[in-house]
Amino acid sequence: MSGYDAILLVSFGGPEREEDVVPFLERVTAGRNIPRERLEEVGEHYYLFGGRSPINDQNRALLSALRELLAAEGPDLPVYWGNRNWDPLLADTLAQMRDDGIGRAICFVTAAYSSYSGCRQYREDLARAQAAVGPDVPELDKLRVYYNHPGFVEPQVDYVVEALGRLDPQVRDDAPVVFTTHSIPRTMSRHCDYEVQHYETCRLVMEAVERRAPRGDGRPREWQVVFCSRSGPEFVPWLVPDVNDHLTDLHARGTRGVVVVPVGFVSDHMEVAFDLDVEAAETARELGLEYQRAATVGTDDRFVRMIRELVLERHEGAEARALGTRGPNWDECPTDCCFSPGQTEHPTVGAAPPPRPR
Repeated sequence: MSGYDAILLVSFGGPEREEDVVPFLERVTAGRNIPRERLEEVGEHYYLFGGRSPINDQNRALLSALRELLAAEGPDLPVYWGNRNWDPLLADTLAQMRDDGIGRAICFVTAAYSSYSGCRQYREDLARAQAAVGPDVPELDKLRVYYNHPGFVEPQVDYVVEALGRLDPQVRDDAPVVFTTHSIPRTMSRHCDYEVQHYETCRLVMEAVERRAPRGDGRPREWQVVFCSRSGPEFVPWLVPDVNDHLTDLHARGTRGVVVVPVGFVSDHMEVAFDLDVEAAETARELGLEYQRAATVGTDDRFVRMIRELVLERHEGAEARALGTRGPNWDECPTDCCFSPGQTEHPTVGAAPPPRPR
């Protein structure tokens, strides 16, 4: 499809000062019956950083890098930014786009994997924002998920190799690689490819790491996908193991060093800054584990170029690239994709059956 007038960067959003923290968390958790004590606990994470989430600044940096690339290499499309949960909110951004004469935009979401919260919910948010703006709101199409795109996978290979290189040589050879991502409820994971896609990304990364930084004895390096940042009632099953529990288990097995890779996140926002750089790092210190955390893709040139490639796929029909055997994900989701159990069907952006095979 072609004929787009703009690109819309869509993200989660985060508070930028202490007085924003509680209203932000209330907005995020509205209707989800999250215990008040959990909100207060998470709020303390933000207060450690002055009440400012890193995510908005990281999105500003990504916007700047993408605009610079497009100015140099095209396509000549303006780039806007809207958030699900905090300023700039999607409805405000869409109103500005309407006022600027934008008729149709293509949406890049800062979530690499399929799930209700990482894909379908953003489609619902976009549809609600369109309804709120009303007549003459831009048409919107969401770009595909990109968990196996070279521009997402290849930078992470470099970051894992770099992190392994920072470990003490005496522990490096036996150090496992621990890939971390946001936990989701098991009932949600059964309705999407969230786990399958994560394991595919990690498999692709580790195949390349084995070539770049093999163990001295030639044996494959141990790796595992683990989870962080769970929320909600304790009686609701979520994906496990938790990263801290996994570090404890590794230590009990005699592990002396570890590399932790935030593969589920595209930048160092709060789930990385607190859950990994504070909480998991403290767990490792208490256990006596040497701990190195790999970087996220952030504004790596390959990742920024990936966004341009995804745009060109839809804007100009360029070839879709993907590593591994699963191929590029579909452009438009089927209407029953990534449902959250207990929810009725909502209007979404870019939902249309049938999908091409995964």
